[in-house]
Amino acid sequence: MTLEILVVDDERDIRELVAGVLSDEGYACRTSGDSASALAEIDRKRPSLVLLDVWLHGSPMDGLEVLDAIKSREPDLPVIIFSGHGSIDTAVSAVSRGAMDFIEKPFEAEKLLHLVGRATETERLRRENIRLKSAVPSGEEFTGNSVAINAVRATLKRVAGTGSRVLISGPGGAGKEVAARLLHAWSTRADKPFVTVNSARITPERFEHELFGEEQDGRLLRAGLLEMADGGTLYLDEVADMPLSTQARILRVLTEQSFVRVGGGRQIGVDVRVVSSTARDLAKEMEEKRFREDLFYRLNVVPVAIPSLAERRADIPALAEHFFTRYASEQGLPAPRISDEAMAALQAYDWPGNVRQLRNVVERAIILTPRDKLDVIETEMLGTEITEGRAGTSNAMTSLMGAPLREARETFEREYLAVQIRRFSGNISRTASFIGMERSALHRKLKLLGMVDRKGSGGEYD
Repeated sequence: MTLEILVVDDERDIRELVAGVLSDEGYACRTSGDSASALAEIDRKRPSLVLLDVWLHGSPMDGLEVLDAIKSREPDLPVIIFSGHGSIDTAVSAVSRGAMDFIEKPFEAEKLLHLVGRATETERLRRENIRLKSAVPSGEEFTGNSVAINAVRATLKRVAGTGSRVLISGPGGAGKEVAARLLHAWSTRADKPFVTVNSARITPERFEHELFGEEQDGRLLRAGLLEMADGGTLYLDEVADMPLSTQARILRVLTEQSFVRVGGGRQIGVDVRVVSSTARDLAKEMEEKRFREDLFYRLNVVPVAIPSLAERRADIPALAEHFFTRYASEQGLPAPRISDEAMAALQAYDWPGNVRQLRNVVERAIILTPRDKLDVIETEMLGTEITEGRAGTSNAMTSLMGAPLREARETFEREYLAVQIRRFSGNISRTASFIGMERSALHRKLKLLGMVDRKGSGGEYD
């Protein structure tokens, strides 16, 4: 990640020389020639380090006074003082007032780079920590090649490099955050922070403190999530849970790319891409005045809908195999084979918790099943939520035993075909192929069993 350094010196040649040396080493540099513009640059956007001349001829404030002003604003911002008229007293005074180091002019480039590297190490580690915490997953929730998930992947790739704001919708556990992280990973901001704002987990009273940070008497108390995301992506998770008062403030951020910390008065500039998500119907939220319409249109530049797992059943085999391989490997075991019966049960289940629930079911099966039985995954290893997941299935056999043969056969066929059709997402051709029937014969069977609509077209099963 590129670290930004502000070089403050009243001599243009010195500013350009220092900026050139640092730029050659991969740093991004801004320059200022006087105290007022230096403080304005810091207020506009916090740098990673300030290199500050002690004299600043012609400025309202000298370097030490600017140092005091910087430390009152940003106590943790590292400052290196340099001067052509250095003395022990000046160095001691600078360090006592908060400077990290002192260097005399003319200075050797090697020494300057050494001091800069040491001064920015904390910031470098902080950014690396953010990067590691936001490390993009492999997109395992999007494993599979169903039409639905391929369409999502294609949209994310098209929009990733544009910088446009994206609103991701979909049920809980379907992979909305995974989509946001993939969007970030495929963008030009991939080496910058990905910061998540968990709107549902932050109390309304603390929301603005967490998002914007806090100041007291002009001093920074704590940076907010928005500031941490500078240069990268700010992910507003479950944006419908954001308080109305905060919605108004985030709207201004989207418009101006700047904000004011809680308790502060200075505009802080940021460069962030905002990606948001919701499991709620925002049209209804707007109708009931719980979500601002103007904010919705700011966020919803590119809408992306994540399908539920039930809408992409064709991906379940690939997902299940992926998770079984992953969790078996974590236990030091070879990847197990999934029996046909177990796979059928997985595909027939409705998965109200979506991919997250499937992942949990697989992990639990790996943990609870004795190791000597993990070579093949059988249906009973999946748990009762899967084996008894459909209403009435646990008592199905008892009911059949009390019915005449013809009625029992029809009931079984109806139940069996409903499961298989749901397993293949209503695709008649694939269902017919799996059960060993001609497509036309299956249509006739469905009609005979009353499993088509009144028009006899096959309805949802076409």
